[in-house]
Amino acid sequence: MAQGPDSQRCIFVIGSSRSGTTMMGRVLNRHPAVYTFHELHFFEQMWSPGSDASFSSRGEALDVATRLLNLERGGGYLASGDASDYRDDARTLLEDGPPLHKSIPLDVYRTFLFREAAENDAPIPCEQTPRNSYYLGEILERFPGARVVHMVRDPRDVLLSQKRKWRRRFLGASNIPLTEAIRSWVNYHPVTISQLGRASVKAVAPYRDHPRVRTVAFEDVLAAPEATVRSVCEFVGIPFHESMLAVRQIGSSNQEDRPDRRGIDPSRSGHWRDGGLSDTEVFLCETVAAGPMDLHGYETSDSRPGPLMLALSALLFPVKLGAALLLNLSRMERIWDTLRRRLR
Repeated sequence: MAQGPDSQRCIFVIGSSRSGTTMMGRVLNRHPAVYTFHELHFFEQMWSPGSDASFSSRGEALDVATRLLNLERGGGYLASGDASDYRDDARTLLEDGPPLHKSIPLDVYRTFLFREAAENDAPIPCEQTPRNSYYLGEILERFPGARVVHMVRDPRDVLLSQKRKWRRRFLGASNIPLTEAIRSWVNYHPVTISQLGRASVKAVAPYRDHPRVRTVAFEDVLAAPEATVRSVCEFVGIPFHESMLAVRQIGSSNQEDRPDRRGIDPSRSGHWRDGGLSDTEVFLCETVAAGPMDLHGYETSDSRPGPLMLALSALLFPVKLGAALLLNLSRMERIWDTLRRRLR
């Protein structure tokens, strides 16, 4: 590994939400050289392009470091831990970073990734926040040692998983607050979800042939887990370990968690064909996501929308979209930049 924070090897797993990023993060985390973080949502919520101003005080840098430590050590993005518990650890973290009078949130983030991974006896940090796909250009520029694994999945399976995401609280993920389950339900509309997936793929498309970016289909992981994971290991520069395949069978929106079972479950593909989506939902998804489907080889169906259901979907769209924006405003540092990246 090269020396220095700008050239050290790290991994980013990106893709649209529910495309298999969490599973790939778990697979990589089982390698002794890799430490996979909870979803950190650093981009957009703590830093975004154009906000490169240095911290005006040590307290601002300390706030960012504290938030990151709380997300990782406090149980994840949806946990309700007390961030102040990690204030002293944040001070220690900043001692290892660049001079505070020159640092920006991105410097604190970079220092945090490598130090926290080292604290867990792993030299390679792995960040698996899906929405980082919208910031792939910035990641490749700011992290020259990064390897990026871009997960793709049949948009109709993504749509079904998003439709049922609110049920995760009742399928084994009891740590998900009721308010988050409600937010997931409000967020769902076939047009909105399909557009987000389309924007995610479109954001990555210019870097598809970049030597530090590898696209991996979720379906390939399920159908040929060892061959696919071996390929990913070769790409990121780590030896394959068979134990990497022994992930817990949790996280599905279609079935209850089975944490006592290990291994990659091949049955998690194609659930959209089992009737979880209406013909109208399938039609809207295939229309909006036609480009990504063609790009990644997903064949369209012959689904035709019912006129009444199509009209109802059109009427609900602005209502659902407005409610979703209101519920997600607090998650965006720069609202217009965030929306622009999702409407591309």
